[in-house]
Amino acid sequence: MKKKIALLSLGVIVAQSGVACATTLEDVLKQKGVITEEEYKEIVKAGKTTQDTSLSHALGKGYTMTSPDGKFQISVGGRLQARYSFTDLQDNSKTSDSSKWEVKRMKFWLTGHAYTKDLTYLLQTDFTQGGSSKLLEHAYLNYRPLKELQLLAGQTKVPFGRQWLNSSGGQQFVDRSTASDMFRPGYDIGVKLHGDLFNSLVTYEIGGYGGAGQSITRSSDENAMAARLTLNPFGAMPYSEGDLDQSKTPKLSFGADYYMNSLAATYNATTKADSLETNNITLAGSTGWLGKGLGTFKTSENIDVKTFGLDTAFKWQGASLQAEYLEGQADGRSSGKVLRAQGWYVQAGYFILPKTVELAMRYSSVDPNRELGGDLQSDTQGAVSWYINKHNLKLQADVTGTHTQHGTNPSTDDMMYRLQAQVIF
Repeated sequence: MKKKIALLSLGVIVAQSGVACATTLEDVLKQKGVITEEEYKEIVKAGKTTQDTSLSHALGKGYTMTSPDGKFQISVGGRLQARYSFTDLQDNSKTSDSSKWEVKRMKFWLTGHAYTKDLTYLLQTDFTQGGSSKLLEHAYLNYRPLKELQLLAGQTKVPFGRQWLNSSGGQQFVDRSTASDMFRPGYDIGVKLHGDLFNSLVTYEIGGYGGAGQSITRSSDENAMAARLTLNPFGAMPYSEGDLDQSKTPKLSFGADYYMNSLAATYNATTKADSLETNNITLAGSTGWLGKGLGTFKTSENIDVKTFGLDTAFKWQGASLQAEYLEGQADGRSSGKVLRAQGWYVQAGYFILPKTVELAMRYSSVDPNRELGGDLQSDTQGAVSWYINKHNLKLQADVTGTHTQHGTNPSTDDMMYRLQAQVIF
C-alpha cells in the first residue's frame, strides 16, 4: 500500500511539472512491471485532474474558470452601451440643440467565489467615468451561511428604489427615469444584512454606510443607513425590467425603502455659493433633488436627509407594469429650514413579438421643492426594444418629451431622441 501511495505521488508530481518527453515516468514504470495497469491508470487520472482547470463561457456571464476541487471560481465579463442622442431644445433661451455620440457605459467585472461557494465576491468598474472617483462601482465580499441570512461588506448599490437596483443593462428604456435618477443615493461603502425568507416570499436588506458615497470616505462621526423590504406573493421577482421570459404564471412584487444620511454644507468663497461636503451621493449632486435645493439652507450647517419609497412590479405573458413613488426631506440643523421633494413614475411594456420586440411607455414627474410653485419637471416617453439575444445583445430607441416649469418664466417643452446598442459578453 505504501508503495502504491508513493508511486501515485511521484506520478502526480511529474505530471504537474509539465516535463515533456516521449515516454513519461509512469510509462517506464509500467513497462518495467513496477506498477500494474490499474495503478498506471490511477496515476494518469490523478495527473490530469490536478492539471485541469475548467474554462467555460455563458452569454451574459462571461468566461468562467473553476479550480478542480470547485472551491475557487472566477468569471470575467463586461458590458458596452454605445448611444446616440439628439436633443431638440425649445428656443426660449437661444440654447443650441445637441447631437451627441457616446459610449455611455463600458463595464468590466470579476465575480466568483473563494474557499467555499458561500463566500462570493464582485469587482466591477465603469471606464466611461475615466480616472474619477466613480471608476470603481462594486467591490465587495458576500458571505451566505444561509440564504435567509447573508452578510455583505464593501462598496455596492445602496438598496433604495426598484429601478435603481435594476441593472442599467436590464432596462426597458435606453436609461432610467428622471424620478429614479433624482432620488437614488447611488453607490456607497459599508456593510449590510440581507436575505430571502419563505422561498422568496419576503426579501430584506438593511445596511450601514459611510455616507459620502462612491469611493469617498470621511472622518466625521456621521453615517448613513438604508433598508429595503419586498413582498413577492407569487414567488421571486428578478430585478430586470420587462417580461422577457414570457412568464406563464403572474409575478407580482411590492417594495418599500428608507434612507437617511447627514451631510455638511460649506460656503465656497470662489463661487460665492453653498455647496455640500465633497461626496458622491447622487441625490445631493447637481441633478438630484437635494442638490437643486441646496440654497434653502444656511452656509456651514449640517443637513439631515431622509427619503422614503414605495414600488410595485407585475409581469405576465409578455406584459409588464412597474411604478414607484419617492419622497425626500432635508432639515437644516441650525436654520430650521426644511426642503421637501417628491417624484414618481409609472411604465408599462408588452412584447409584440414574444422574447424579441417590446414596446413600452413611461410617465415620470418630479417636484424638487414642494414649498415652491412652478418647478415641476415631467417626462413622457415611448420606447421600442429589439432583443437579439435577450439583454446580452439588444438595440433600443426611445423618444422623450420633457415639460419643465421655470417659476414665473415660461415653461419649456423639449424633445430628446436616443438610440442605443448593448452587448454583454
